[in-house]
Amino acid sequence: MRMDTMAAARECQWSVDGLQLTGLAWGPEDGLPVLALHGWMDHAASFQELGPRLTGCQVVALDLSGQGLSAHRAAHATYNIWDDLPQIAGLLDQLGWEDCVLVGHSRGANVAALFAAAQPERVRALVSLDSLVPNPTDDDVVSTLRAFIEQTRMQQTRPPRTFASKEGYIRRRCDQGNSRETSEALAKRALEKGKDGFRMRGDPRLFASSAVKLTRADVEAVLRSIRCPVLNIWAKDGILRSRPETADLARLGAELIPRYETIELAGDHHFHLDAPVAQQMARAILDFLDQHSGL
Repeated sequence: MRMDTMAAARECQWSVDGLQLTGLAWGPEDGLPVLALHGWMDHAASFQELGPRLTGCQVVALDLSGQGLSAHRAAHATYNIWDDLPQIAGLLDQLGWEDCVLVGHSRGANVAALFAAAQPERVRALVSLDSLVPNPTDDDVVSTLRAFIEQTRMQQTRPPRTFASKEGYIRRRCDQGNSRETSEALAKRALEKGKDGFRMRGDPRLFASSAVKLTRADVEAVLRSIRCPVLNIWAKDGILRSRPETADLARLGAELIPRYETIELAGDHHFHLDAPVAQQMARAILDFLDQHSGL
């Protein structure tokens, strides 16, 4: 059954590092603190099915800067995945949370893993949806830096992608492999109306290459440094299918993370937006958190 999830959501705003950040929240304010981080070019509403099903939890889903309704970063700033980490720490401070459960999807799962490794005292548990850590690079650092400089400069001058209607955005996401249901759910918060139609809110610089990418040794160091319990939930028709090399990261997770569990659920990469799957996912997460009742 699909819940009236957005009607139950609370809109939130914070000022972190001089940026206006926004998000959505569900659940009691005295519930188990859960911070949810969305995937690349998504936003807080990607948790609109999962968030309210995590009963007993106060779920805060953040629009990461440059995405959703959150402000874009300054002209000199970048969107490397580690650039989000100080903002997450600042948000936890504003929420008054000494620590929390982190739930991350796709790029958000990668950001969450880096945060759990670098700030282990602030993460009670980590739930990673259809990702775990970034795929290690085989590129040399000079080539990566060249791409970073050239792509960042190009994206700085690129106008936002515009669609004549919301339907154009929905069709484009469908063409890229998302279900229509997922595409419709993401459209409202991803778009703003302008004189020429609907333009994407996301900062074009998010399309640029990172300045530096993690090597296999870096990825292994991150995994070894995660001390909290980890539940890694994979989509049957998600990244493991489209990028088979990711399976190696799941194996590394099982080998290097002391308390690592993994399950697989039906659906594509955005399986947490499918109501029946979100219900199964919520049960699995709550069971996992209950098993680690010290959380």
